[in-house]
Amino acid sequence: MPPKVQQKSKEQKMAAAMAGGKGKKKKWSKGKQRDKVDNKVLFTKEQYDRLYSEVPKMKLITLLSVVEKLKISGGLARRALNQLAEEGEIKAVCVSRAQRIYTRNIGEDEEAE
Repeated sequence: MPPKVQQKSKEQKMAAAMAGGKGKKKKWSKGKQRDKVDNKVLFTKEQYDRLYSEVPKMKLITLLSVVEKLKISGGLARRALNQLAEEGEIKAVCVSRAQRIYTRNIGEDEEAE
């Protein structure tokens, strides 16, 4: 049997409890802050030229890829993709309510030659 440990008296326990006091209150973190993106809602001449030069060459074309590449708003990118598809520059692969996926037009270029 281990030796008996001497218990503290009531006064000693009370003094220890009073000395502890309250610790600092927990501070709530603000959470991670994301940088606010400043996407354009109208095309500049440079962005419009890049739309017609770079986007038809991409293998996978989605709304988000165009938004990130050209720094334009989602609504503007959606209309630009619709316009490119109507002109035959790109081809729709999957058109659903939630997302539209396009690809570059390869087959029609070979048939035209």
